[in-house]
Amino acid sequence: MELIYYVRLARRNWFAIVLSLILAMGTSLVVTANTSPKYQAMTTMLVSGYDKQGSLATALQAGALSQQRVQSYANLMASRRVVGQIVPRREIAAVQSSIKSEAIPLTMLLRATVTDVDPRRAAQLANSLGTAFARVIDEIERPGHASQSTVRVTVVDRAEVPQRPVSPRPLVNMAVALLIGLLVGLIGLAVRDRLDTRIRTSESLHRLSKSPTLGIIEYESGARRDPLIVRQGGRSSRAESFRSLRTNLQFQGTDKRARSLVITSCLPEEGKTSVAVNLSITFAQAGWRVMLVEGDLRRPRIPKYLGIEGSVGLADVLTGQAKAPDVIQSWGKHDLFVLPGGQIPTNPSELLGSQSMRELIGRFTADYDIVIIDAPPLLPVTDAATLAAICDDVLLVARYGRTRQEQVLRAGELLSSINAHLVGTVLNFVSTKAGQTYGYAHRPGYEANVNPENTTLVGV
Repeated sequence: MELIYYVRLARRNWFAIVLSLILAMGTSLVVTANTSPKYQAMTTMLVSGYDKQGSLATALQAGALSQQRVQSYANLMASRRVVGQIVPRREIAAVQSSIKSEAIPLTMLLRATVTDVDPRRAAQLANSLGTAFARVIDEIERPGHASQSTVRVTVVDRAEVPQRPVSPRPLVNMAVALLIGLLVGLIGLAVRDRLDTRIRTSESLHRLSKSPTLGIIEYESGARRDPLIVRQGGRSSRAESFRSLRTNLQFQGTDKRARSLVITSCLPEEGKTSVAVNLSITFAQAGWRVMLVEGDLRRPRIPKYLGIEGSVGLADVLTGQAKAPDVIQSWGKHDLFVLPGGQIPTNPSELLGSQSMRELIGRFTADYDIVIIDAPPLLPVTDAATLAAICDDVLLVARYGRTRQEQVLRAGELLSSINAHLVGTVLNFVSTKAGQTYGYAHRPGYEANVNPENTTLVGV
């Protein structure tokens, strides 16, 4: 993983990082406050060979012997034989664990460190340890019972009562805790990010769908209450996103222009109807004759979005109960025409795949510049696949932070199995902190003020 990945991950989830650091800092403070202070006292001893002859050769031999045995003596410092001479039997194990001994390299010096919660007791144990150890070595290194020891241990630096504890160290503990908190937070976020299959980037949507991401629609808090882009005079960042989507669709394919476009999603509540309606409005604003068809005969929502009558529409036309010119409605001051869904039928899939539907789309593509069909979600029902098979192109809408990778893969496989042309994808409801906008949306002067007019019934 690259460093930039962790930087972006931390910036996107900064609150979790801050919470992790606060928890680590709090834990450090609690542990430090509940840890008893410990003190260390240190004593240093010299190991020397005993030269009873006084010759140079004998002195050198005694010195070499002392250096060879210093390391072994360091290991004997905390032995039961030595410690048992300075504390009662029941305290031997506890004192042994508090003793640290080491041989100073390239010297004949031994250093013993005793750690205890009482500074005076630490110094007393260190000094007693040096005296007891010298006595034990004198006994061990004596060749005969009445002979003199060949090695001598001398205390050269007695322990003093320490003034400051060696632990706990609040600043060090705090620094270590913050570092651990940061690492744990980043690792936790990375693991969650790897296990989380929700779509969060246009790159991942492009890779999974194997088609270009033509639009990135930014989330706006007021869009649920007023989803049409004509509000605020069409100058919102969301409106600019739809104009960018329109432009990208116009330049998809150099040989022909898309005549019929099915807009669908993987699952419900991903914003497909909002995309279909607003994309139709932007095409109409650009001077195109647009036919917007309610292809979702199970849960028709276009009439609610546009404020039109939807009791008679596509289902009635396909069943022969009405004629298309009689139920098509115009919307706004541009050439936007709408065919609502009408009565909810019992067999929507059969109606949408019928020959009547094919003929209707054929008439619409001949009379209008583009036909946009709002289809049901692709995975729960077969309606969208049925429409995709008889139309020119399909536009797949994915919702930022909700649509999952496996759902996009399944949708792509389904469209591929019926030879439908997936012209591209749209990443909808993108969080503003994702940084996907271009910065032009709120500048005045780019779009004229657009206000919808009253709807009227017109013929095809």
